[in-house]
Amino acid sequence: MKSLPIVLCCFLCAMLSHGQEKFLTKQGYTSFFSSSPVEDIKADNNQVLSIIETSTGTIAIAILMKSFLFEKSLMQEHFNENYIESDKYPKATFKGQILNFGALDQNEQMVTVQGDLTIHGVTKKMKTQAKISKTEESISLKGSFPVKVADYDIKIPSVVMNNIAETIEVTFKLDHQPYKK
Repeated sequence: MKSLPIVLCCFLCAMLSHGQEKFLTKQGYTSFFSSSPVEDIKADNNQVLSIIETSTGTIAIAILMKSFLFEKSLMQEHFNENYIESDKYPKATFKGQILNFGALDQNEQMVTVQGDLTIHGVTKKMKTQAKISKTEESISLKGSFPVKVADYDIKIPSVVMNNIAETIEVTFKLDHQPYKK
């Protein structure tokens, strides 16, 4: 009879830890920066959805392309209508793995993130390094990686070709919290 409270306590702990297998953010941050001799272009997006499955280290990210905000409204209009074609390709996505996720401790450390990045309807394998901080209450992931515009079949008209870099730098910061149903 003395073991019943111990069994109940173990069962409760297992149920609580099971509920924290997924960490989510709906307000992640990503930006991109294009530097060229003619002008620099920067856009920010604070509506990034990301989920991490802690039992496997799987990560999924979805970015609404129309949520990127530019300094100049004309840049935003050209980005959505002419380059990214946001009505046709409304989201960019990433589905992949945080390698060796199960071996991470609570110290900030570098990890390798790899998977499939889809932009403008084109999917490519990608791999990058990121900093991760992992506690029971949060998982923070931040880093950057280059994207070649031509790799994703994004056409830049020759009249503005010198205004946009061939490779843009994408930066991200994702602060995940335990997912609660």
